[in-house]
Amino acid sequence: MIYSYYPGCSLHGSAKEYNHSTKAVCEKLGVELRELPDWICCGASSGHSLNKILEIVLPAQNLKIAEKIGHDLVVPCAACYNRLKVAKNELREKEEIRKQIKDLINFDFQNNIEILNLIELIKNRIGLETIRSKVVKPLKGLKVACYYGCLLVRPPTIMDFDNPEHPMSLDEIMRVIGAEPINWSFKTECCGGSLSLSRDDIVKSLVGNIIRMAEEAGAHIIVTLCPLCMENLDIRQPNYNFPILYLTELLALAFNLKESENFITKHIVNPLPVLESLELL
Repeated sequence: MIYSYYPGCSLHGSAKEYNHSTKAVCEKLGVELRELPDWICCGASSGHSLNKILEIVLPAQNLKIAEKIGHDLVVPCAACYNRLKVAKNELREKEEIRKQIKDLINFDFQNNIEILNLIELIKNRIGLETIRSKVVKPLKGLKVACYYGCLLVRPPTIMDFDNPEHPMSLDEIMRVIGAEPINWSFKTECCGGSLSLSRDDIVKSLVGNIIRMAEEAGAHIIVTLCPLCMENLDIRQPNYNFPILYLTELLALAFNLKESENFITKHIVNPLPVLESLELL
């Protein structure tokens, strides 16, 4: 299977472990990711709040490249996924927007590709049974708080891949690789991603609530798909002792990929003590 791949700015910078683990896991699953040539920033998380046309034209430039290539587009970052899906919806639904974008970047929108986050790729395109067949080291005993965040599932009429209040797709993937997704009420709470630099006080309060609820629910770790959420949860948590990992890092661990330890040791909070205590390393 061949897909176009939009890493976004974070996966080439602060979230390199997400980029590397995504590529490694997809290779194991027989998926070829072809990075979009000459991609640009999608505008998350501040560009879309400054100017309506800027909000559309930045992701539209990437859609222009992807549509020309013709493969469905995989977007690991929840914020980038949100921006690209919103732009596609605006271009599909609003003729005036299409005309403005065409004038600006010579993009004749065709609506001929799908935009997929990693849950959609793994669960809906690859399939849970294929994932199960690749598991070498089931993550038995690992209690996981599946954190979707707010951007992956909202607005629901545009994201349209899971329940916006109680999503379960990531939980299903966790069960397939042997982990135990816990039941908790903060799956889709906002971590304050857009306020990371401007209102650290608000972010710390939001993050503290999320970490506390995961701990009270009995989780060992939180799993996420968003580099912005990862940064906030990893860096701004109260006591710096609760591990946060990306979905693809846990998949790499379950698949027993030899490079998995290179991914999971890149975070502020070291996950090794928890994983070693459960004999998962």
